[in-house]
Amino acid sequence: QVQLVESGGGLVQTGDSLTLSCVASGDTFSDYAMGWFRQAPGKEREFVAGITWDARHQYYADSVQGRFTISRDSAKNTVYLHVIRLEPEDTAVYYCAADRYFVPSEHRTNVDSWGHGTQVTVSS
Repeated sequence: QVQLVESGGGLVQTGDSLTLSCVASGDTFSDYAMGWFRQAPGKEREFVAGITWDARHQYYADSVQGRFTISRDSAKNTVYLHVIRLEPEDTAVYYCAADRYFVPSEHRTNVDSWGHGTQVTVSS
């Protein structure tokens, strides 16, 4: 199975932009659909965005539509999550996910691999 390592989190201010990265290793990156999830303090982990194997289609949670953009770079074995206009409600640990057979989504959370997460804290 693929191993995933996230980076790019940190402490930011309301209105800032941020790009998270997730590097995949140990298997063929293009064999996996990818996704991002997040878990805020005291809440369950929730779906944020997903992208197909060939990057042709992207999917977003309603709550982040228009502010979050998922993309992938096969040459770098990396999936990105670019976020604009950050809000305090975006504070969470952000997790990268990978699956061979389906695109991670709010209905598909039993994925093959998870990263360990990267913390994003948005100050007001």
